[in-house]
Amino acid sequence: MNEYLLLKFAHIIAFVYWLGGDLGTFLASQQVINRELSPQSRHVALKIMLACDMGPKLAMPLILPLGLHMAYLSGALALPVAAIIVAWLAALYWFTVVLVLYLNEGKAFTARLSQVDFYFRIGVAAVLLGYSGYALSTASGAPWAAWKLLIFALMVCCGIAIRINLKPFVPAFGSMLASGATETTDRTMASSIARCRPWVWCIWGGLFINAALGTHLIG
Repeated sequence: MNEYLLLKFAHIIAFVYWLGGDLGTFLASQQVINRELSPQSRHVALKIMLACDMGPKLAMPLILPLGLHMAYLSGALALPVAAIIVAWLAALYWFTVVLVLYLNEGKAFTARLSQVDFYFRIGVAAVLLGYSGYALSTASGAPWAAWKLLIFALMVCCGIAIRINLKPFVPAFGSMLASGATETTDRTMASSIARCRPWVWCIWGGLFINAALGTHLIG
């Protein structure tokens, strides 16, 4: 089977799991902060939310090298073979870290690994912003492909912003499970989730735009 078609198929599947998983995560988050539910029910909702969130978390690192590999094969971006190899290695590392953090939740070493992952994502976003900006300014390759890369980098930045805004949520949720819901914990969790929503909507918008660019509906 054609290599490009296989990559395109996997790219579409990653898009589906990213967008679909994000929607499930968003809907489950509304139940996590539902004050009418018991702490135990909200804990179940949180587990569902985290499980749904694995779709986007695993799709994000995979969709990048798949797209870059297709851009290399089609000539849409002027990329050397070495860049494709580095992209795949970085993506496999990213994918593995996401799995390790999910499967070892609560273990001591995950705090340090999570911090390393945070800065890794900042690095990925910076590299992609730099390269896509260069490609657009020098007309190197197809503009639509460079725009897709730029938008992906911005979506990574949105994910970083979500992570920052979720920081108060974790201790507040833990306090609710240990001592019961209070006005303070409920308000903290609701506020944290509310601050994340605009960034989630930006990611959805980015996915819609990239899908339109990829299908040449625009660009």
